[in-house]
Amino acid sequence: MGMVSEFKEFIMRGNVMDMAVGVIVGGAFNTIVSSLVDDIIMPVISLATGKIDFTSLFVALDGGTYKSLAQAKEEGAAVFAYGSFIQNVLQFLIVAFVLFLVVKGMNKLRKPEPEKAPTTKICPFCKNEVPIEATRCGFCTSELSK
Repeated sequence: MGMVSEFKEFIMRGNVMDMAVGVIVGGAFNTIVSSLVDDIIMPVISLATGKIDFTSLFVALDGGTYKSLAQAKEEGAAVFAYGSFIQNVLQFLIVAFVLFLVVKGMNKLRKPEPEKAPTTKICPFCKNEVPIEATRCGFCTSELSK
């Protein structure tokens, strides 16, 4: 029974639950970013580059000639699908940039901690650290000004 209760305690910790929520939201966010890249950005890039469909760019490694990536895969040819790679890199860069913006925004919302008043000072004679309220240095016994 001890392991079950220990596991329950582990699962109910705040950071584990936060991580689980983050993974779920991240998965949903990935779907949105995939749609943004596939349905909005890549068509614009395709139009700007002379209607090149990046997802169909490939090189057949067996030396064969295929009309499409789908046909090459259907026939079992080994392909280097560099167009899909380009699209996935673009998708990664967008996700990384959005996460950068989110972290940057969160850091701006976070209030800096106020600086704490010093509790020590440096003796001007022996350069040792002494309590701020000290009137004499505990190391060299010099009289300290306030």
